[in-house]
Amino acid sequence: MKSLLPLLILCLTGSHCFPAGFETKEEDLQITQNYLEKFYDLKPEAVKLPRKKNSSPVVEKLKEMQKFFGLKVTGKPDDETLKIMKQPRCGVPDVSQFAITEGNPKWEKKHLTYSIENYTPDLRKEDVDSAIRKAFKVWSDVSPLTFTKISEGEADIKISFHYGDHYDNSPFDGPNGILAHAFQPGPHIGGDAHFDEDENWTKDHRNYNLYRVAAHELGHSLGLSHSSDIGALMFPSYAFSDPNDIQLSQDDIDGIQAIYGPIDNPVQPTGPTTPRACDGKLTFDAVTTIRGEKFFFKDRFYLRKNPYDPEAEVNLISVFWPNLPSRIEAAHEVAEKDIVRFFKGNKYWVTQGQDVLPGYPKDIYRTFGFPTTVKKIDAAVSDESTGKTYFFVGNKCWRYNEHRRSMDAGYPKLIRDDFPGIGSKIDAVVSDNEFFYFFSGTRQYKFEPQTKRVVTVLKTNSWFNCGNY
Repeated sequence: MKSLLPLLILCLTGSHCFPAGFETKEEDLQITQNYLEKFYDLKPEAVKLPRKKNSSPVVEKLKEMQKFFGLKVTGKPDDETLKIMKQPRCGVPDVSQFAITEGNPKWEKKHLTYSIENYTPDLRKEDVDSAIRKAFKVWSDVSPLTFTKISEGEADIKISFHYGDHYDNSPFDGPNGILAHAFQPGPHIGGDAHFDEDENWTKDHRNYNLYRVAAHELGHSLGLSHSSDIGALMFPSYAFSDPNDIQLSQDDIDGIQAIYGPIDNPVQPTGPTTPRACDGKLTFDAVTTIRGEKFFFKDRFYLRKNPYDPEAEVNLISVFWPNLPSRIEAAHEVAEKDIVRFFKGNKYWVTQGQDVLPGYPKDIYRTFGFPTTVKKIDAAVSDESTGKTYFFVGNKCWRYNEHRRSMDAGYPKLIRDDFPGIGSKIDAVVSDNEFFYFFSGTRQYKFEPQTKRVVTVLKTNSWFNCGNY
């Protein structure tokens, strides 16, 4: 008999860089105990967290939870772990016999029907129809499944909005908690997706984008459980992404095709993969310092390197900067102004911390004086000692005076003239301890500006703790 436990989307709405307010130690222990009991199958008889360094069921369950969320595996309720525990999330355990229903149920037919039983007042009816239609298309594009909306008769998958307890053994909990849940394939309630009407449903970047949530939930309706890949649509966290750029990762595609097989086409769809710091083929789109840390940008992601932590944090750009686009092409910090500029195409954004400053994006022509022949910036870096910023475009570089707010005379110059030995095409560049580090493919050039020479050649991922990778 099919379990009635639904699979729910998580909602991680807290800041990724500012720790939550401190609680008393006893409160933190209680939070840890309750969380592990509910989501990681910690037995009630093992609920006391040891105050001394030793192994216990609690420590092992903590490690299990930290590993799933990509946290540093310490077995201790540290700040990052408690931050995750204190955020709103799904009611289905991450680890239990109910996480995937026995037998891995799936639809036995490829042509499925769906109905929208009622509509949220937050959006126009046509906006809801559009969001649900696009959410189904996300999955039909990569599988042999098709989805048809019907208004009469019994649909395979029913979409509905509810408040609180709606009599399916999984009551909603009000705003900003559990956003929605969906049941795995099967008769009756199987496959149905329910959305919490206490949430504010939107079609843009504001919480919560219905298309984004529905695409995740319908993955559950088709038989998928949560993924531990942070780049996957089925990762159990709500993170906004551009509603015009919602896509499945390779992990999502592999998952749905493992259940229903490939599409009927010799060329199979592919999706992006989450970057791994120690991948020997890793390249970067942009690199910059931000308040003493280094951020490496790749596709929709950033890798964050704190000088005091050997491990690199990998996350979505939209988690840290919801108002920035993905696939940043260049970035640089102007430390004396405490700002970072991000470039994509002929536009740029300015941030302070996690905030995009008002009035952005702006075009690169009026601010910096680039000619209209420049369509995008490949890389950028500021030299704090001189107050100059270098922009790299193709095989040329430009030098901008931050104090005078104008380009220096005599530029652009060929890269090989100002920076001999680094090649003629730059992917990214960052400044560190009076050196410039130029990234080109999987190579990195440590360059000394005063002597205009390459000091050493490194692997692109040399900043990470990769051993002999």
